[in-house]
Amino acid sequence: MKVVTSAQMQAIDRRAIDEFGIPGEALMENAGRAVFGAVRGYLGGFARRSIAILCGRGNNGGDGMVVARLAQEHGARVHVFLAARRQDMRGDAGLNLEKARQSGIRVTEITEDFGDAVPDSLRRACEQADIIVDALLGTGAKGAAQGVIASLVNVINRTKSSRGIPVISVDIPSGVDADTGAVPGPAVQADCTVTMGLPKLGLVLFPAAAHAGRLRVADIGIPPHIIEQAEFAAELIEEAHVASLFKPRRPDAHKGDFGRVFIVAGSVGMTGAAALCAEAALRSGAGLVTLGVPASLNDILEVKLTEVITAPLPETAERTLSQAALDPIMERLRVSDALALGPGLSQHPETAALVAELVQRVQIPTVIDADGLNNLARNPEALNTACPKVITPHPGEMARLLGTDTRQVQSAGGRIGAATQAAEKFNCVVVLKGARTVIAAPGEAPCINPTGNPGMAGGGTGDVLTGMIAGFLGQGMSPLDAATAAVYLHGLSGDLAAERTTQTALAAGDLLRFLPDALRRVGAP
Repeated sequence: MKVVTSAQMQAIDRRAIDEFGIPGEALMENAGRAVFGAVRGYLGGFARRSIAILCGRGNNGGDGMVVARLAQEHGARVHVFLAARRQDMRGDAGLNLEKARQSGIRVTEITEDFGDAVPDSLRRACEQADIIVDALLGTGAKGAAQGVIASLVNVINRTKSSRGIPVISVDIPSGVDADTGAVPGPAVQADCTVTMGLPKLGLVLFPAAAHAGRLRVADIGIPPHIIEQAEFAAELIEEAHVASLFKPRRPDAHKGDFGRVFIVAGSVGMTGAAALCAEAALRSGAGLVTLGVPASLNDILEVKLTEVITAPLPETAERTLSQAALDPIMERLRVSDALALGPGLSQHPETAALVAELVQRVQIPTVIDADGLNNLARNPEALNTACPKVITPHPGEMARLLGTDTRQVQSAGGRIGAATQAAEKFNCVVVLKGARTVIAAPGEAPCINPTGNPGMAGGGTGDVLTGMIAGFLGQGMSPLDAATAAVYLHGLSGDLAAERTTQTALAAGDLLRFLPDALRRVGAP
């Protein structure tokens, strides 16, 4: 699904109005009806229900007026508060204000900042409401909410916190930045956001995404081909797309048909990373998985792993891989379809030299993670080879590769920029891990992953992701498709695991246990 900036959505709306003759009033009516439907979903019905609707003077406020009119027509007690003078509400929004007033709805103007001295009528309406509708600020708002708007936002949040009243935001929670996901000041904490036409970038990026609650994308009558032709900022990965990446398996298939994956991983104290990566490749459907580890750790991995082949490789005195491991690794790669490099390798100088040379020589599809990236941080340009590859940095690793700092990578809107820059600079698919993982590839729109939860913020989950990408690469997926499928299913596995246990108790091994369920969910064979 396309994800747009506020300007891109405005261009879509304008084209629908100017080129196809769809009245702005009709788009606003449809938007209001979509929010009305969400309100009905929360309340069940409107008889003897009370709704507080807080409106700004722009089109969001106009949408709120439509909601008010429809709710009253269905028997609700409606209280509307306008953060402006009535005469300031113009165009389609002003038209719907008049329709609401003609329907007998009382619209109370609040034009002065009241701080903590909440007007009695507003306090009573919010405290007695069964639901609050936030229609204060739209996607074009920039900077921190101030003045009367900030005070109204605070009233909404305090009422929600103290009384548990659900809040629905129109298009975007008031106070968040629709383009960057920044929250520069007071912002509504919604239970549900009904966004119009397409999701806005700020609704799917943190920290603003945490304010949106459940996201509903409303069809407001824009012709589909306008959406198809529209410019967009990113794509949100959808289950249907992931499902399309898997093909049926022939009944006469054998293990060679599903890829031979070779994994170079592990060092003393880090055998778990290697094991998790190897098991993930196997669980992702790879036909044959071989794990290359320092020779003295081979017996340990043979105990840890049953279905994975282990390959002891030359090691240093510190029990990390030595430069002498290069030739045996290259020999293994001649009969492999994909390589995973990095989990638990260590940053020993000899291991770093091995990684640098291996990256230059490998030709099969490769995924590089963890110490594979850390060992290249001093010379990241070594990544820019013709080999098809995926790199999976976390924000700190990304900062080192780009010569910046983690704060810059994690700044509002910074994650997409960093991933896109790295993809172009290193000529590879980039998976920037974290909440709402970003996937970027040269010449492609970046993708944002909606699955996953905070319980996955623990050691080993990245090793599982690396193994999954390697498993899909081995089965013939392109680097971009392998990264997309793995990231989505990795997060979905975590979501399924959290449903069965808790986020607090979730561990990396749980992702492996629930990966078959995630694959089944998307219809993988």
